[in-house]
Amino acid sequence: MTHLMNESTFAIEPRRLQRAGEKREPSHSGRLTPIWENTDGGERGLRAWPSTRDDEIQEAAEGVGQQENNPQNARPSALAKVRLRRSAASSWKDPGPAPDGGKTAWIQVFCTFLTVNTTFGFFTSFGVYQTYYETSLGISPSTISWIGSIAVFLLFGIGTLSGRATDAGLFRPVYIAGAVFQMVGIFTMAESTQLWQLFLSHGVCLGIANGLQFCPSMALVSTYFVKKRALAMGITALGSCTGGILFPIIAQQCLPRIGFPWTIRIIGFIMLVLNAITIALYRTRLPPRRSGPIVDWESFRDTPFSLYCVAMFFSFWGLYFAFFYIGSYGRNVLGASYKQSINLLMVQVSMGFVFRLLPSYIADKIGALNVLIPFAFICGIAMFGWIGIHSVGALYVFAVVYGSSSAVIQALWPAIIGSCSRTPDLKKAGVRMGMAFTVVSFASFTGPPMAGALIQRSGGSYTYANIWAGTSFFVGGALLILTRFALVGRDWRAKI
Repeated sequence: MTHLMNESTFAIEPRRLQRAGEKREPSHSGRLTPIWENTDGGERGLRAWPSTRDDEIQEAAEGVGQQENNPQNARPSALAKVRLRRSAASSWKDPGPAPDGGKTAWIQVFCTFLTVNTTFGFFTSFGVYQTYYETSLGISPSTISWIGSIAVFLLFGIGTLSGRATDAGLFRPVYIAGAVFQMVGIFTMAESTQLWQLFLSHGVCLGIANGLQFCPSMALVSTYFVKKRALAMGITALGSCTGGILFPIIAQQCLPRIGFPWTIRIIGFIMLVLNAITIALYRTRLPPRRSGPIVDWESFRDTPFSLYCVAMFFSFWGLYFAFFYIGSYGRNVLGASYKQSINLLMVQVSMGFVFRLLPSYIADKIGALNVLIPFAFICGIAMFGWIGIHSVGALYVFAVVYGSSSAVIQALWPAIIGSCSRTPDLKKAGVRMGMAFTVVSFASFTGPPMAGALIQRSGGSYTYANIWAGTSFFVGGALLILTRFALVGRDWRAKI
């Protein structure tokens, strides 16, 4: 029993045991090292050990003493409780602070880059299909835009569930389920010839796939980085540029030659290969957080987080309007060819190669929110400027300006979620990102159809849609300023 007491209670009450004359094994340094002493520096060891209440410690120690004097009156339950806590502590691994680099961390960035290619990148190229569906199916633009809207709604909206599942340690099964949905969606899309079939395959099935893959992968990357988080997120966001250029080029070159079904099948095989690579290389870092609600309502009581979510709702409300309709505006209003309409979309998307990466690098130096705010207003100005465009050349200029500024918003906004709180907690990275994504999903879902309805109501004029989108950006920018004020007050030099 003395040996048992050495194992269970020495680390709790060393002075008491020393007075009792207990034997203790010396450490390699010639002295005994209690468990609460930190051999790694700081207080990391103390925080990593699960807390035990003082009354239970005292009860366990007294129970052991009683056992030595009178075994029949032993109280093993309290002792077992302490030993159980010790056992749980020894099996729990403290992952430590985010590494902010290293081979494993950058592999996760690469994998998320590939994931964004097949999810957000494919969605970004929806303008190609918007134009194709209009000409081949003879359906109004506002009706077709519901396909893209439901896809982006599910991409962001499922984030609440998939983000919480990621925190609970279910990243891999959730991601693989997304890969299955993606394969089913893309290959059934190749066989679709009617609107309802395209809505189910392109909109619903691929939307579910994107939601199961996009949010968990972004949340996973955020657990590996703190100081370089904006840069890491910016690199992953480049996937929407490569996908947004690769898939339209495939459509542009293959549609006239081999038709719609085989064009989509080629895209499906590319997605299959990229999914195989990411499934093989993804690695989670944090231990599972099994308990906790799907929606952390307490987070909405955090004023900066709530303001930020509302700000991004208004920013995303009008953001995809140009991506959906720039090609249609070129063809239907300015008389551009089908090839020119695709080129306009690709120019708009390709600006992200620079403006998703360079501002992300600067954001690590001066703060992501500080960089994001001015670009929200630039998007609003560009939208109002669209009203005065009457030539294809001027529309290319708009594509460059708007493509650049909107790329910054799409690249930086996920990086701010983790730090947009008075009490940041990496263990809630997945659920908080999922909550913010869900808020944005409703904006993305209603925005493009609302723009299409405004265009139809005004007899094909884009003016009212431009005014609505521009105003939403200005409201979003104003709320971002309030978010900053809620975090740091009037300290305009703060890095946030």
